This record gives sequence, C-alpha cells and structure tokens, in this order.
Amino acid sequence: MSENSSNNIHRKPFSYTWQKVVGLLLWVAVGFIVAKAILTLVAFALSWTGISLELVNQSVLQAIFAALVYIVTLIVVLGVPWWIRKSRTSQEELGLTRLPSWLDIGLAPAGFIIYLIVTAIFTTIATALVPGFDITQSQETGFANLSSRYEYVLAFVTLVVLAPVAEEILFRGYLFGKLRKYLPAWVAIILTSVLFGVVHGQWNVGVDVFALSLVLCSLREITGSIWAGILLHMMKNALAFYLLFINPSLLNIMGG
Repeated sequence: MSENSSNNIHRKPFSYTWQKVVGLLLWVAVGFIVAKAILTLVAFALSWTGISLELVNQSVLQAIFAALVYIVTLIVVLGVPWWIRKSRTSQEELGLTRLPSWLDIGLAPAGFIIYLIVTAIFTTIATALVPGFDITQSQETGFANLSSRYEYVLAFVTLVVLAPVAEEILFRGYLFGKLRKYLPAWVAIILTSVLFGVVHGQWNVGVDVFALSLVLCSLREITGSIWAGILLHMMKNALAFYLLFINPSLLNIMGG
C-alpha cells in the first residue's frame, strides 16, 4: 500500500492533489452534518405528526440516535460518490481486506501505552500555551443519569463497541485510505487526526483524540488494516466509560 501510494503521489499534479485532499476532508465533515440534519428533520417530522420522543427513555433514544448518525454518515460518505459517479471505495482503502490477526491484538495494547504518553504530553503543552484550556471539562457523551442495568449496557455498546468500529471505518479506513493515494503517510496522519479532533467539538477532548488518532493512523499504516486501531479505540473508550460511569470518583482524584 505504501509503495503504491508513493507512486501515485508523484504522478499527481500538486494542484490536483490538494483539491482532492481538501475535498475529502470536507466531504467527511459534510457527511456528519448531513446525517445529523437528516435525523433532526425526522425527529421534527415525528413531533409534527404528534409522535413525542419525550416518552422514550433517553438512554435508548441516545443509543438509537448515535447508531443512526454513524450509519447515515457512512451511507452518505461512501454511498453518494458511488451513486453519483460510480466511485467505489475498495476494501483495501478501508483497511478491511482481512480478519484481525495476532499482530493486531499484540499491537493494540502497545499502541494504547504510546497513546497515553502522547496525550499526556499534548495536554501539558495545551494547558501551558492555550488560554482557557480546561482539562477538567467532562466529555459530552449524550448519556447522563444512568440508573438501570440496561441503560449502562446501551451506553457501553454505543460508546465502546459501535463508536470505535464506525469511527475507524470512516476516519482510519475511508479518509486515511483515500488520503494515502495522494499524500505521504505523515501528512495523511496529521490531516486525518486534525479533522478527527475537530469533529469531537471540545478543546480538551479534541487534543486527546488528536493524540489517539496519530497512533491509530500509524497502526493502519504499519499493518495495512484498521483492526489494531479498532481494538485500541475500544480499549481507550472502555477506560473512559469506566471513569465516567463506573468510578467517576477516580476521575476526580486524577484531576479530570
């Protein structure tokens, strides 16, 4: 993949390359916006017809909304180019040409340790250099006041299983796989990671997931697959789930 990508980079004119790069970045961002707009319109249409979503358990509603956002985003980002221009995204571009390997399983915890080190460095720098950077700001997950077991299960499945799989397919799969056709690995890694941080919408979370994405993209480049990244992403979100919902007092002790 890397050799073919390098050859493609040299064959493409500079202006053409950056038009494609900017277009890809904007297209992924637009995919999220369109998905949320569609679902907002659906919710409005339901309320207009007299169907109230306020009666639905909020954890159930949030889980359904999150799943639909990811599904619609993937349909828009991958499906619209194919429908309009027959531009098909290959399994190789998505990093899904094979099943998980023992190498993926071994690299995930190693990558997790590297991520913890990198995010600690970036957070320290951001705290020192960015006025108003609040490391203690809690992440908005959409889930609040969980009480019953099934609400915890829904939150866990959404945040620790669904989100990592969908985000890896979209960012380290589609976006990074497409960018590597036009750019060197390090540039594609940085651009993918910047957009990944931006779409999370919070300064402190953005810095953290930017650091995470640097490691995830590197794993994709090394293995040619997104499986190690999916496993690492699940580990990271599982830790966040534990600190946010299971043992938040530990987060307070840690200063988060």
